[in-house]
Amino acid sequence: SLVNMRDGGFISDHDQHIATLIAEIVCGGDVDAGTLVTEEYLMALEREAFCALIEHPKTQERILGMLNTGKPVRN
Repeated sequence: SLVNMRDGGFISDHDQHIATLIAEIVCGGDVDAGTLVTEEYLMALEREAFCALIEHPKTQERILGMLNTGKPVRN
């Protein structure tokens, strides 16, 4: 699980946050099991998560780090 990976030092808190958002998108968000959703709905979930992440300081650090050094920042 993500918590075990974080607690074991394999991923950061921010990695866990990103993975949780991805899992929520892939699972269709906050809908009942078996509910059919459209591609547009999934894209809206993805857009919402992306916009939230892009405003996060740790995401911005990662982007700037990659642009400046060409290497990933693990924060």
